Parts: sequence; structure tokens; C-alpha cells
Amino acid sequence: MGAAAERWREALASWAIPEDILARAPESPWSFPVELFASRARAAPTEPTPSNLRALESLPEGGSVLDVGCGAGAASLALVPKAAILIGVDSSPGMLDAFSDKAREAGVRSTAIEGSWPEASTRTPTADVVVCHHVVYNVPGLGEFALRLTDHARQRVVVELTATHPLSNINDLWLRFHGIRRPDRPTADDAMAVLQEAGLDPKREDFVSFGGGGFARRADLIAFVRRRLCLPAERDPEIEIAMADRIGEQEGRFGFGDRPVVALWWDSA
Repeated sequence: MGAAAERWREALASWAIPEDILARAPESPWSFPVELFASRARAAPTEPTPSNLRALESLPEGGSVLDVGCGAGAASLALVPKAAILIGVDSSPGMLDAFSDKAREAGVRSTAIEGSWPEASTRTPTADVVVCHHVVYNVPGLGEFALRLTDHARQRVVVELTATHPLSNINDLWLRFHGIRRPDRPTADDAMAVLQEAGLDPKREDFVSFGGGGFARRADLIAFVRRRLCLPAERDPEIEIAMADRIGEQEGRFGFGDRPVVALWWDSA
């Protein structure tokens, strides 16, 4: 393992929740509501994001898209109607059901493959373009993960990630409620270094995106953060006060407001 890959792995490991806090958590801090991802898939952007544009420019008319860590399919559905075939890979059956439903509603053919990447890569067909949005901060072995994405792309791979770790925007809440300082690495810069070390040549574009809009109620967002903090429901009012200046609303959906996001892409050749 190269030095960049080792730094990435160690930095991700540093995000582990202390065992004593995790043992007292009333609910799992790692679960994601399917409805959150479904709402993101339903929300058609007013214009393509840089990540969408980099995928679209390499996608032939009527082409196929492989969406790794697809959730409900927001990354690949944004490429319809140019994309006519969507392939979704996710470890959650509930997410895959939502992905299949959204693809059907969009009038495109779809295939859902249950499993984690790269383990599921041997059961996954190739596609013209591979997209992978907001997944890599859950991937300790990023180099191998990215190489298997590349194997499955006839034209291009597009990866989207937040500029800093997606949980770093509540680091101050960990300090406030638990007295713990959370890590500040890895970042998109670190991801770039791992990809380059793996022999890839990623291009990069930084932009700002509305971060996580998708909760139907403000209270749902507060509850999501509370679970992340391993706190009981009676702490919700305190959490809401602490978060008051960072909650954003977009078309009746609540999220964390604008966040710096990075698009990384490379051609399969």
C-alpha cells in the first residue's frame, strides 16, 4: 500500500466513535432514511451540476450509466434522458427498491445489484459512464475501489464528494455535547492523492452545492443529527438551537445549506 493510501485509511479510521459513547447510543448513528435519498432523486436540479456535465459529455445518446452506491439514483437519474439504461449498485435493499421505482418513473431500463463495491464488481456489467457520488469517505481501500470503477467504464468515471469529510460540519456539536474534538481529515485533496498514486489521472472541479436538502420536516433533520451524535431524543431542542445558523431550506426540504463539493473525473482509457 502506498503512502497516500495509508494516510487515507488511517484518517478514515480516526472517525470511529468512541466505544463508550457508541454503547450508550439509543439508536444506530449510521443508518440513513431511504426517504432522504428518494427525495434527492426526485429533486431535478434547475441546471446540471459540474459532476452531471462531466458525465453527460462522455455519454452517448441512449447510453448506459453505472451508479455505484446509488442510493435512490440521484446521480444517474440526472443523466436521463440521454441515459437510457441505468445500473445501480448498493448494499441496501431498500435503496435499490427506491432506485428501481425512480428509474421506472423516469421511463428508463434499470438493473439493481445488491452488494458493496468492489466486491459486487464481479457481478456488475460495464457501462458507458460510471458515476459514484458521496461514497468514497466510506471506502478505506480507495485505490482498489477506483480501479474497479475504471474497469467498468467504457468512457469515463465521475466521482463526487464533499471537499471535507461529510460529518465535519457537525464537529463543533461533538465538542459541545461530548467534549470531543473530531478529525479534520481526510479531504478531497487526500482522495486526489490516492487516485494519482493508483495510476489514475483525475481532473477536478470545485463548486458549491446545497448540502443534503431532502428532509421533509426541520424536525427530521434535527433527529438525523441527534442520531449521528448518539444522543437521546430529549436533546433535540438543544441540538436545534446549536444548529440554527446552518439549516437551509430548498423547495420545502431541509438540509445543511451550501457546502463545497468536488467533482473528480477521468477517462477509462
